[in-house]
Amino acid sequence: MLVVDVLERMGGVATRGALIRATSRAAVDAALGAGELVVLARGRYALASTDEALQVAHRLTGVASHESAALLHSWAVLHAPQQPHVTVPRKRHLAEQVNASVHYADLSDDDCDGSVTSQERTLVDCLRLADRSAALAVADSALREGFSRTRLLAIARDLRGPRSAQARAVAEAADARAANPFESALRAIAGEVVGLEVVPQGSLRDGNRFLGRPDLVDERLGIVLEADSFEWHGGRHALTRDARRYNQLVVHGWLVLRFSWEDVMFHPREVMSVLEAAVVEKAQRCACGRRRV
Repeated sequence: MLVVDVLERMGGVATRGALIRATSRAAVDAALGAGELVVLARGRYALASTDEALQVAHRLTGVASHESAALLHSWAVLHAPQQPHVTVPRKRHLAEQVNASVHYADLSDDDCDGSVTSQERTLVDCLRLADRSAALAVADSALREGFSRTRLLAIARDLRGPRSAQARAVAEAADARAANPFESALRAIAGEVVGLEVVPQGSLRDGNRFLGRPDLVDERLGIVLEADSFEWHGGRHALTRDARRYNQLVVHGWLVLRFSWEDVMFHPREVMSVLEAAVVEKAQRCACGRRRV
């Protein structure tokens, strides 16, 4: 896969090391030289469109916002913006057509950090995103990068207006242990399934034997969910390691469900149907076991 495609699947921002592991050193250097990547900080790259958001914001006398701002704060997003997101004052009349998603809001000085919305304001905007999976991906990444969970919950608690209830639910569900936006999206889908309660990166053991640390785990039902993507599980060595781990989980009684990036991103209803069926099957097994006892 092209470096740009890999970076998009990683959430639009990634370390140099992660990109090299998923592609190659030569490919990353070539993409950087061609201007397809920009350097956010030492060893941390983003899509070139991230800089475009700043350029458009400057031209419109506005600020980069929403997912564009999230990327500039080094937070991963579920989908790299097709157009840069820019926020301008409510009464601003744009005389020109711009290649941007323009939002209108009267921001205070505290809402801005130079030409970008502040971290707090960026989270306010992203928690309200129509796509709950996208909102959770940003919230998870913010916590992963050191944003305070207490502050996140306080921000969501004080929100009023459109999608404020969703914002509070997303903030409550946000978890710094989530490894990447792909996993966040799968967890968001799982969160809609009645009876399924998964946590990210659960450490599983059978006595003294370590079975692994799957992406998502429901210990009560004995269900493991794996977000399988070449970027995180690619290569022959990784394939062998993962196959052994999955087999160990199965022989120790775990139901292991593996989902591709394409299904999670483009067929969430099908993923949800599988999860719902798994919950029913596991619940029936547990009921049968109790009756036999």
